[in-house]
Amino acid sequence: MPQMMPMNWLVLFTMFSSALILFSISNYFIFYYTPPLYTNDTSLTMKSFNWKW
Repeated sequence: MPQMMPMNWLVLFTMFSSALILFSISNYFIFYYTPPLYTNDTSLTMKSFNWKW
């Protein structure tokens, strides 16, 4: 491998970098997040604490 031209290393670097960037961008935009819908759930109510020092 060290016999390769430096230009080929540059082409390989740009190819893998662009593949990584395209994969990251596509992975970001493909993921669809659905926020949970809360409907008067009693487990989400805040409980007040009376601290006794």
